[in-house]
Amino acid sequence: MQIIENQTFDEERALYNSDDIRVKNCVFDGPADGESAFKESRRIQVDHCFFNLRYPFWHDHTLEIRDSELTPLCRAALWYSDRISIFQTKLHGIKALRECSDVVMDGCDIISPEFGWSVNGILMRHCTAESEYFMMRSENLRFSDVQFKGKYSFQYIRNATFENCVFDTKDAFWHAKDVTVKNSIVKGEYLAWYSDGLTLENCKIIGTQPLCYCKRLKLIHCEMLDADLCFEKSQVDAEVTTPVISIKNPAEGRIRLPAVGEIIRDDENAKGEIVQEDRGDKKGGCCA
Repeated sequence: MQIIENQTFDEERALYNSDDIRVKNCVFDGPADGESAFKESRRIQVDHCFFNLRYPFWHDHTLEIRDSELTPLCRAALWYSDRISIFQTKLHGIKALRECSDVVMDGCDIISPEFGWSVNGILMRHCTAESEYFMMRSENLRFSDVQFKGKYSFQYIRNATFENCVFDTKDAFWHAKDVTVKNSIVKGEYLAWYSDGLTLENCKIIGTQPLCYCKRLKLIHCEMLDADLCFEKSQVDAEVTTPVISIKNPAEGRIRLPAVGEIIRDDENAKGEIVQEDRGDKKGGCCA
């Protein structure tokens, strides 16, 4: 392995088509303002480096980035690459990860609008993220201990598991399919409309008009706070442990909860059952 250390690069394609190199304590910045530093490279290790130029990692294979910083000027940093590991790194440029596969991220700080589009296979742990349209159209996601803040997250994703996460996000999980969220907090408006196969287990769900127009929706021992007009036109099997403000026209299935302030039924095709369970009475009572 070739080692490149303590250097500054600012030219176009500075390390283009590299193979089996370790780059340590280097700076990618300068007056030449060159792009695509590592384009079409293989077996690259990057350690304690600073990136302030565009498109550094495109069409790369087997890439490891550690303890580095990608600034807001380092836009579209990783595209069309695979077998990627990123540890303890700041990714602060727009569109930082796109059309990539086999990605592991641990201990990273992400501030990146349109992050993670069309990624196939990502494991993210112990990260923080701020973004809009986060992870759109991605597949095979596994997140744990991730804190996210933003809008329009996880739209059109497929086959995903989230555990011990905190999401403060509007319009999350729209059109998502086959997604499980466990032991997490999800705060925001209009949660998971048009989703198919969403399961929420031991979660706290906060916000208005959640979980409408869903198919195969399942809630297991979940809290719902500030929740009104819930479950409209949804196929749902829900066990809710808190009262909700209102439920509107659930299409099919059963919703079990301690109490509901208002049940709205103005659609004759809405056949979903609502069961208000008195915790002191095992039989409970049903409101059609």
